[in-house]
Amino acid sequence: MTPAAPFGPAEFQLVLLRRMADHQPELVEDALRALGATRTAMREANKRWQARAHARRGPGELDRYRAALGAPESRRPVPGLPAGHEAWAWPVPLWPELRFTVCAGPGRAVWSRTLTRAPGSPVPELRTAADLLPWRCTVDEVYAAFPGARVREQPSPTLTRLDLTLPDGSACSAEFAWGLLQRLPPATPREALTRA
Repeated sequence: MTPAAPFGPAEFQLVLLRRMADHQPELVEDALRALGATRTAMREANKRWQARAHARRGPGELDRYRAALGAPESRRPVPGLPAGHEAWAWPVPLWPELRFTVCAGPGRAVWSRTLTRAPGSPVPELRTAADLLPWRCTVDEVYAAFPGARVREQPSPTLTRLDLTLPDGSACSAEFAWGLLQRLPPATPREALTRA
């Protein structure tokens, strides 16, 4: 790809996959095959996206998403927040049941960018650790399914970790990239001690 090459939905999906490759390399390889793309193309798309994100005179974050993804499928007010807070949602061909959703406040300041369930798509039943499969559910769905779940750390705007208690009383954590579940990491000895 050259700097002048187009950057659209196909390239943006590669950006999403690049972040997920650290957690689920096999699923990412399958997705790349489905898209007819290579790991090199994925890295190049991510490099170009990062260059745009850090350009001194580039467009704002919300405008970068719109430039890559086109007009949003929907724009709606964010429930519970003052006027001027909107959720912009775009389809993601790789995950037809999901939408890439960006929440922005007054002045178009982005405060959330995540994959969410598309309206009308069935929400998976989440009760046990066995239900928490990679790429099956979103952070919002896990948060709603397990009362008391809490965000433990968010090392970057695209990564989230939830601590939650399962119905059998056991504690676990769930890691998400772009709001999509990636894995349930094993507890470190310190975490196990803290939860005991």
